[in-house]
Amino acid sequence: MKFTMKQARRYAGYTQAEMAKNLNVALATYRDYEHGDSEMRVSKAIEFSRIVGIPIENLIFLQTN
Repeated sequence: MKFTMKQARRYAGYTQAEMAKNLNVALATYRDYEHGDSEMRVSKAIEFSRIVGIPIENLIFLQTN
């Protein structure tokens, strides 16, 4: 099963503010990541995967609308 960043964050029980703090980024930056307005570096994506407890290959980081 694939998870968007929002789904993964919610599955792990974090708010956007909590996730931003865990990733050591500003809340606005995290929101940009989640909405697809900014691309996350690979190192942050790996960290995000670790925090939410979902393998990186099961995460969708780019929004295609």
